[in-house]
Amino acid sequence: MTPANAPLRPPARTSNPHALRPRTGAARLSVGFILAKRFTLCAFANFVDVLRLAADEGDRSRPILCNWTVLSETMDPVTSSCGISVQPKERLGDPSRFDYIVVIGGLMDEMPGLSAGYVKFLHQAAEAGVPLVGVCTGAFMLHQAGLLDGYRCCVSWFHHVDFLEQFEGLTPVADQIFVVDGDRLTCSGGASSAHLAAYLVDKHVGRAAASKSLHIMIIDDQLQADKPQPGITMDFKTRDPIVLRTLLLMQQNIDTPLSVTEIARRMGHSKRQLERHFRTALDTSPQAAFLSIRLSLAHHLIETSDKSIAQIALDCGFCDSSHLSRMFQRRFGVTPRALRKSDTPDD
Repeated sequence: MTPANAPLRPPARTSNPHALRPRTGAARLSVGFILAKRFTLCAFANFVDVLRLAADEGDRSRPILCNWTVLSETMDPVTSSCGISVQPKERLGDPSRFDYIVVIGGLMDEMPGLSAGYVKFLHQAAEAGVPLVGVCTGAFMLHQAGLLDGYRCCVSWFHHVDFLEQFEGLTPVADQIFVVDGDRLTCSGGASSAHLAAYLVDKHVGRAAASKSLHIMIIDDQLQADKPQPGITMDFKTRDPIVLRTLLLMQQNIDTPLSVTEIARRMGHSKRQLERHFRTALDTSPQAAFLSIRLSLAHHLIETSDKSIAQIALDCGFCDSSHLSRMFQRRFGVTPRALRKSDTPDD
């Protein structure tokens, strides 16, 4: 008997035959889209264009090898965050007619929950073995619907803190462009949605079709899931994926700096390995890089925000304003207060 206080375990992951089932005399890849109100047009367009270009010869756009449909409960047009509206093509119906159901999320501050009809449809899809895909804040919406419990999910580094605040107990992945965890696929949005779509095309249609789509879209190469997100890495220029992912992890923990030992543990490497990568790629140590990121953010906040120096110190992981001032002057040759005073226009 399992003790009452035993930790919950994620559901076992098995290969999903529905996701890779062969098709005869029909499209090899069929995708149904659900668009949130104020959805991000870029993420949707990138995903669809990869399917479109893989579906036919050249860029003729006929839905032969792939097909795609915007679904709706009401058939009302859905307006994107940039104001452009998309007219759905079909009502929800039977989700098993698709290989994947993709939820395209919208603006974080204006993100309503999915209606009961959409939630029911997504649960029917999950019960039928249809894999669910959350793009951009679509991962938030799948979790709100109770469909990401026990799964790893990818969110943009930009929304990492928002996700932690709203969905306690779920650990998002914000240092990869997309995550495939069994029958749940999630990506950070933007250009990464093209790479997730290319991953699906590669699986169902073939690598040549996936590469063709990306090349026509002027995207050089198909990126794998564990490619680091191109977040704000300040002044550091490197292609080392371990260093890039470490910098993003540092960026997500600026207010509560992690030790290098803890960072190495989370990255799955030893402290010595991490230090060697930083020395080779950036000619610096992880400690020095983390301090540089925190000081650069403090400099930015002093110039662009009305926050007090004491609050900026806390936000950037310093003990107090005196600690920040000492480190800041050593790096920039001026104190935070002097910099703020110099940026204040004369009356």
